Amino acid sequence: MTTTPAALFDVDGTLLDTTYLHTLAWWEALRQYGRAVPAVRVHRAIGMGTDQLLDHLLGDGGSGSDGDGDRDRSEDDALAAAHDALYARYWPVVRPLPGAADLLRACAGRGWRVVLASSAGERELAVLRAVLAADDVITAVTTADDVAATKPAPDLVRAALDLADSAPGHAVFVGDTLWDVTAAGRAGVPCVAVETGGHSAQDLLGAGAAEVHADAAELLAGLDGSLLARPRVG
Repeated sequence: MTTTPAALFDVDGTLLDTTYLHTLAWWEALRQYGRAVPAVRVHRAIGMGTDQLLDHLLGDGGSGSDGDGDRDRSEDDALAAAHDALYARYWPVVRPLPGAADLLRACAGRGWRVVLASSAGERELAVLRAVLAADDVITAVTTADDVAATKPAPDLVRAALDLADSAPGHAVFVGDTLWDVTAAGRAGVPCVAVETGGHSAQDLLGAGAAEVHADAAELLAGLDGSLLARPRVG
C-alpha cells in the first residue's frame, strides 16, 4: 500500500503575517468584557483555537490565570464574536510572509501533497487563502470547524493527514508556535518550525521541533537540508 507524502502547513504566523493582529484583537475583545490579560500572555496563546485559548487565558478565575478548570463560559461566544469582528478590520492589510507561496510551490514540485491545517474558521481561512494566492498547489484544508478540539490537541493534524491520504511517518508539519509543535508531536508528525510567530528557536526546539528557521524564505533557501528536501514514498 502506497502512502502519499504530505507537507502540512499552519497558516497564521507561518505563511501569513497575522500573529500580532490576532494578539491585538484578542487583547481588545477580552478588555471589552472586563478581562485584564496582559498582551504578552495573549501573544503566547496565539496559535490555539478559540476553544483552547480562552480556557488557557482565563482559567478558573476568569481574570487571566492559566488552566482550564470550572470557569464561567457563558460569555465565550460573545468574546469570540468580538475577536472576529476586531480581527476582520485588519483583513485589508494582511500580507503573506516572505517566501510563503514559493515554499508551498517548491514542496508541491518535489512531490509533497500540500495541506493547510489551520485553527481559523472557514470564512476567515477563505480570506487568508485569497491573500496567500497559492491555491494552485494546495490539495486540501482543515479548519477549526472540522474538529472537536484545536491545537495543541492533535485533531487538526490528524484531519490533515486523512485529507492527504497520508500517515505520520510520511508527513512533515510546518508551524510557528509551541502549540503547533505540540499538536504535531501528539500526532506523531515531525515539526519544522519558523520564528515568524514570535517564539524563539530555543523555545521551539525545547517544545520538540525537529528544526527551526527564521521564516518561510529561509526554509525555502535551505530546503535541500531540511526534512522537506525529498518526500518519503512507498
